[in-house]
Amino acid sequence: MAQKAKKDRAKSNTAALNNLHIGSLVVNALFILFSLLIRRRSFVAYFILSIPAIVAEYVLETSGRPKYDAETKALKSAGEDLAAPGLTEYLFDVVWVTWFAVISVILFGNKGWFVWVVVPAYGAYKGYGLLGLARGLRGAGQSGQLPAEEQVLQGNRRQRRAA
Repeated sequence: MAQKAKKDRAKSNTAALNNLHIGSLVVNALFILFSLLIRRRSFVAYFILSIPAIVAEYVLETSGRPKYDAETKALKSAGEDLAAPGLTEYLFDVVWVTWFAVISVILFGNKGWFVWVVVPAYGAYKGYGLLGLARGLRGAGQSGQLPAEEQVLQGNRRQRRAA
């Protein structure tokens, strides 16, 4: 059964990475062709703001691509789960926001790059939430008081049952 799960993850990772690469190829080719043939757009901004998406795509490729034995073609490693929440989810988000920004630039001009402001703004929002959480934990530890739930749990079993 474990091999089936690994094979299923390898198949889904391969499909996700292929879709990611095809999508990047299409969006970037559209931008370059539009910029060269129809209306000039800033290539400097394009290259600078595409770097995070390229790095994210590289990290997803290296960590998620299944590895096979060269001789026997047997699956050696299924790669990391690309459907997992957390960092992989954020890496996909960076790529998608970049695609949306590139399409916005094609449609609305170089001011479309301001869509990319969403990424650091979202990072600041998440960071502020973590900072507030850290302050709350630090404050509870310094005051020496435990929350009401933890105060009830202290004591012996008879006292806890009575509460």
